Amino acid sequence: MTAFEKLCDIVAKLRAPGGCPWDREQTHDSLLPALIEEAYEVAGAVRAKDTANFREELGDLLLLIVMHAEIACESNRFDIHGVLMDVTEKLIRRHPHVFGSSDARDSGAVLKQWESIKRAEKTGKHYLGGLPDALPALVRAQKVQSKVARVNFDWTELRDVIAKVEEEIQELRQAIESWHRLPANTPRVGSMYHDVEDEVGDLLFAVVNLARKCKLDAESTLQAATDKFVARFNRLEDELNTRGKKLGDVDLAEMDAIWDKIKKGARY
Repeated sequence: MTAFEKLCDIVAKLRAPGGCPWDREQTHDSLLPALIEEAYEVAGAVRAKDTANFREELGDLLLLIVMHAEIACESNRFDIHGVLMDVTEKLIRRHPHVFGSSDARDSGAVLKQWESIKRAEKTGKHYLGGLPDALPALVRAQKVQSKVARVNFDWTELRDVIAKVEEEIQELRQAIESWHRLPANTPRVGSMYHDVEDEVGDLLFAVVNLARKCKLDAESTLQAATDKFVARFNRLEDELNTRGKKLGDVDLAEMDAIWDKIKKGARY
């Protein structure tokens, strides 16, 4: 028995009568939060370059995939062998430059070929129709932009993307100014509020596109920026503690002064 077959056998026994009560109670829906969480933990291990944790998290993710397949098998929908067969056939079908006669060699040509094969497989659907709505917003935005770029719907110059970001900032500024010009007793809801919301969304989308054109992953880039902010804020809190002060009891001016020193690399 291979290691994978052993894993599948263990999961089947956990789900069988007399197995683990918790595992037997699980459904596709109940396991979804864990599936998403494990995928993020895999990403976290990759970013941390933690080899041991990466290996462990891949195992946890694989366990959930096998569990989902086992649950499907119990209702005669499909089993793990069908999952493996489908993905194997898909890999062969979408790599004719490796398993067939296609002459695509560079990564750009391969990606365009992949998209062409996918479109042929999913006849009757829009080009962007196959993107999951449940993807995190930054990931989904970048995937949309990458896909349309493969069919030449993309700026060729980085300066044009920067100009679009600047345009969206200006449109957001105008929407906010219009919102603030409303009489004081006007509820801050309705179409004017949605104009601001719409422009913020456009700006975020444009910034994601700027990250993509700079060969950056928007999700990872924002994660790194958030990590940097958290680290600096922790140092700010530590400095306040050394002064005998607490967060919430200090005005912004003092915190800003500490923050500026932290940004400049000053030591306390």
